[in-house]
Amino acid sequence: MEYRNNTNVPDFILMGLTDSEEIQKVLFMLFLLIYLITMLGNIAMIVIIRLDPQLHTSMYFFLSHLSFLDLSYSTVITPKTLENLLNSNKSISFKGCFMQMSFFVFLGATEFFLLSSMAYDRYVAICTPLHYHIVMSTKFCCALVTGSYIIGFIDSLAMFLSIDCLRFCKSNVIYHFFCDLNPLLALSCTDTHMTEIMIFIFAGSVIIVSFIILSVSYISILSNILKIKSTSGKCKAFSTCASHLLGVTIFYATMVFSYLKPNKSYSLGKDQVASVFYTIVIPMLNPFIYSFRNKEVKNAFIRVMQMREGSRQLK
Repeated sequence: MEYRNNTNVPDFILMGLTDSEEIQKVLFMLFLLIYLITMLGNIAMIVIIRLDPQLHTSMYFFLSHLSFLDLSYSTVITPKTLENLLNSNKSISFKGCFMQMSFFVFLGATEFFLLSSMAYDRYVAICTPLHYHIVMSTKFCCALVTGSYIIGFIDSLAMFLSIDCLRFCKSNVIYHFFCDLNPLLALSCTDTHMTEIMIFIFAGSVIIVSFIILSVSYISILSNILKIKSTSGKCKAFSTCASHLLGVTIFYATMVFSYLKPNKSYSLGKDQVASVFYTIVIPMLNPFIYSFRNKEVKNAFIRVMQMREGSRQLK
């Protein structure tokens, strides 16, 4: 264990998930498989939505951006994790650590508000279907997505400035597999009370505000679904938002568990398990949860393959 007496540390050491070489090899194979599936699944979603005109709707516009965020989210964390699982040298530069943390916060905060935008889209589709195309216009959808990225950037910048003012003069060993906020705070030799409050406020604001939007949207959706008399109508209306609700529940549950609690409640084992879910597993699951169970996406995939085969035959 190496100690520093100032903040000019050249690197941090990421201890990872386990010290066992055998388990590290198993985790490497597992995480590599998950990462490849994540890449293929999300890239496929983006390509299919872009190539098939029938998917050029607001719902799939949001889904394409969700796939882009998941792709980026996983790429920020997983490659470095895979490298550290194979190498004995588990260092990450000081700047690299802060960059990883900043992109992680930016993409995570953006995804919260993108999920809220998707919930509002489902609300308009179910509760005011006659005005759907007027309300969810291309211009308005672009504004919602742009706003999500801007909020994510502001949140990331606030987090970066809060952490950047700290001095690191204790151990440079991070007991985690990536540069997360709580493990970094634990290394600071200065008082982190105000920093913890700032992080709690900004992280809490992102989660709570987006959760309020989601809750209001789904309460309205549920209220309208219960008013539908036919059972088939209720099932059809519920099926349009069931996948989104499942994805949101998994994402919010792991994030709330990790960040909306005092830093003293930080538990290495439990927090690492939660972190694996929202950084590595969920980006892989989202294409399946949101889209690959959707008949429209399956039909679009078939059409894209037929178009590709037709273009080959013409050549």
